[in-house]
Amino acid sequence: MTERTEGAAAPEETRDGERPVTAAVLVIGDEILSGRTKERNIGFIAGYLCNLGIDLKEARIVPDDHQEIVDALNALRRRHDYVFTTGGIGPTHDDITADAVAAAFGVSIDVDERAVNEMLKRLKPAELTPARLRMARIPAGAELVLNEVSGAPGFWIGNVITMAGVPSIMQSMMDYVAPRLRGGRRMLSVTIQADCREGDVVEGFAGVQKAFPDVLMGSYPFVDAGGFNTRLVLRCRDAARLEEAKQAVEAMLAALPPGVRRTQPA
Repeated sequence: MTERTEGAAAPEETRDGERPVTAAVLVIGDEILSGRTKERNIGFIAGYLCNLGIDLKEARIVPDDHQEIVDALNALRRRHDYVFTTGGIGPTHDDITADAVAAAFGVSIDVDERAVNEMLKRLKPAELTPARLRMARIPAGAELVLNEVSGAPGFWIGNVITMAGVPSIMQSMMDYVAPRLRGGRRMLSVTIQADCREGDVVEGFAGVQKAFPDVLMGSYPFVDAGGFNTRLVLRCRDAARLEEAKQAVEAMLAALPPGVRRTQPA
């Protein structure tokens, strides 16, 4: 289940020759784009994948439109090891994700007895209305993605993992698929509070980045009780290299002109 889809682009190698495992998230739903429902899944998936050593590289939100879903899915699944979709697998007429995934892979879709059996663990046969049976429609060749919250499963076909949009159900589905995902070395990070404005540190910080091109660096301004401040975040899979970069940033901050920083390190 974890093999790269044929035609997918291989991710760029790291300095030590290791290929990072990459992923994308495709959020589906008019209610997200209208603002009626607040998106809560991307952040959870990003953090979950980070702990598995999988880099989330893209996140898209598309409406409940068949061709929009197909086009986005085909673009993402060719670029990444995994694509996680959320939303659009419920019982209503606008829940069209399963059909779009089947179309993207060029396979048929029908009610799957495995999915029906999972739903019957929670429902009586008389409760399996035509609407509820829509949630048992699975693309041909897909494996089920179960969860402990509801009886209706998601599914996994190729490198695409299709999950519910309800956060609690989606999170349970992530727990189900996690042991089956191929991870990599976990990305490590360190945060340094600059105690100065972003504009005061940008030139020196750029110099450190140039000296450590293999370490991802970002500056993030914020406001605290003392006014404008900046957090400098460093990310790298190599712990020793990350420590070297951290020390270089701290030395750069210590060398700033007097008065620039609110508090100078002891």
